[in-house]
Amino acid sequence: MIMIPWLTSPVALHSNRDAGTCSLTPEQCAFKNSWWVFWYEADHRYALPTVALFLAAIILVTLGQLLGLLVPAQRRTGGSFFSRLFALVRLLAAQQWRLGGWYTPSLGSLLLGAVGLIFFFAMTLGPRPYYWPNTRELSFGNSPPIATRTGWMALGCMPFIYVLGSKANPVSALTRIPHEKLNLWHGWLAWAMWVLALIHTFPFIIYHIWKGDLVYQWNDGGVWVTGVVALLAQTWLTVLSIPWLRNRYYEFFRFSHYVAALVFIIFLFFHCDFRLSSWDYFIATAVLYTLCWAYSQLKTLFEFGWHHRAFIEAVSRQTLKITIPTSHVHWSTGQHLFLRFVIPDAQVFTAHPFTITSLPNALDPKRSDLVFYARVCKGITKRLLARATCSSTPLLVPVLLEGPYGGVSHRHLRRLCSPASTTLLIGGGDGAVFTLPLIEHYLCHAVNDLEADTPCELRVVVATRDPELTRWYRAAVRSLVTAGTMLPLGGSASEGDEKEGRMQTPGATGGLTIVIHETHIPQDYHSSEKTMVAGPEKQPCSLCAEEEPQDGRQAAFDEEGVDGKEALTAEFPLPVLVRQGRPPLVDIIGAEVERPPLAARTGRCVGVVCCGPVSMTHDVSQAVASGQARILAGELPGREIWLHQEGFSY
Repeated sequence: MIMIPWLTSPVALHSNRDAGTCSLTPEQCAFKNSWWVFWYEADHRYALPTVALFLAAIILVTLGQLLGLLVPAQRRTGGSFFSRLFALVRLLAAQQWRLGGWYTPSLGSLLLGAVGLIFFFAMTLGPRPYYWPNTRELSFGNSPPIATRTGWMALGCMPFIYVLGSKANPVSALTRIPHEKLNLWHGWLAWAMWVLALIHTFPFIIYHIWKGDLVYQWNDGGVWVTGVVALLAQTWLTVLSIPWLRNRYYEFFRFSHYVAALVFIIFLFFHCDFRLSSWDYFIATAVLYTLCWAYSQLKTLFEFGWHHRAFIEAVSRQTLKITIPTSHVHWSTGQHLFLRFVIPDAQVFTAHPFTITSLPNALDPKRSDLVFYARVCKGITKRLLARATCSSTPLLVPVLLEGPYGGVSHRHLRRLCSPASTTLLIGGGDGAVFTLPLIEHYLCHAVNDLEADTPCELRVVVATRDPELTRWYRAAVRSLVTAGTMLPLGGSASEGDEKEGRMQTPGATGGLTIVIHETHIPQDYHSSEKTMVAGPEKQPCSLCAEEEPQDGRQAAFDEEGVDGKEALTAEFPLPVLVRQGRPPLVDIIGAEVERPPLAARTGRCVGVVCCGPVSMTHDVSQAVASGQARILAGELPGREIWLHQEGFSY
């Protein structure tokens, strides 16, 4: 028979559940075999309830998403039960706090996390005893009860940790929560499992020190060696995921994370040694993670193929333009792709996320361009910039595509372009580029009757430190006009529209408003605000990050048409209002929420889409949460507020 190291022979899928004959007194046997401490049923008492807790949370969120799809829009704005229910849920999703330099997750996430924390505390510290009342002559067992139960609860967390860490996973498919936001729960569960593993470990050390055979147990190998190696790998995985460490050494973190995860699960597999149903959790983990990984990789290879080529051009010292012609990729507004550049020094096995800033070709989707603009940071973008600057023509690089992921939901995109709705589109720093595909979507799909009294509006607020962004942003919006998404040349905006920075779209009465807030202080600036009108001159483009660091997705923007080849004439001005200082986001959102519905029968929907640094998204969340609280209190009848946020990274 072949002997497998660190495994009991003969190897089986499950160990025997027969406890044998108890040699203790009847009272002692009843105590040893009681519900909460019976070793041979510990997996059913602790691991299965842990799995049930996570499944219940997933089902609850999924049912909430289904309810949002089934309830008509009119029922959300009439002060009915559903309008207040949606306001309550959205309040929980938006409310957060600032503690010094740290921003808390949403109130809903904290409450759900608190449920899990209470569960683990109750299941760990509730049952007694923590240790068997062993003596030198009397033994109830060699596994302290508190160590047994925490070990099984930790094992119950494992499948969910691996699934939540996958980009394509069933939890995202069911809950409609993008994978980057599920990373919060991936991290929290990892910390919970690590703490449970520590509580599982130290009682064994204490017990065997008391028993006097700790050195013998270690020298015997097997369960102790494999357990320590697994715990060290788990500690590495957990501690290195602390944000400031991960951000500082991100490239190293990505590589070491996969290696440590593999070491961890292999040695934990040997450590469990098919006790009871322990290997069932490894089977579940392997099947689910393999399916998640295989889906994304097979889609990359067989749907997208190997034939895509990326044209990479250095448009400035800090900006790369990446253009990928495609006929196979289908994407929607605001989504991102993971790009794997197939060149020797670009870490071909590592995929990097970039936001798509173009939309599919409406006339011929099979002849579309994926356009990305990436600010140069350390790592892959720095190496690509070095190659691009050495070439007089755009660099052509084979690229593998994975995705797309994330983006604004179709339900919110419909609300963005529906009558009686106003959407605030807020971008800060690199996040300003996220506004461009949404502006293009609005211009292409907004359905407004010229005679309608309930038009839809899109108000864009951009804040930047970059002194060149104003000129670039104006030219980028102008490129959308020249693409034919606005009034034909020869049309004109009214004087009132120009003063407000509003442009008219076909059939639109409310139109589009763009305000740029410059947070730097230019030397040649002498007034508090000015209106800039698009002209024929060529404008430079640049991209500058705000104060928060980036560790994952690169900010991107669409620069199609900004070279001024199709200049607008004075007959069609494109006013963009420019102001100095930070935008008063709380006041802006509050003013929109306060505006009464134009028609009582339709109500009024206010949408807020924000992409920017954490400080900006926090202010926006607080303003939206305040509005939701007022709807819940009945102070704003006929209103609905929804929020979508994108971060620089995850």
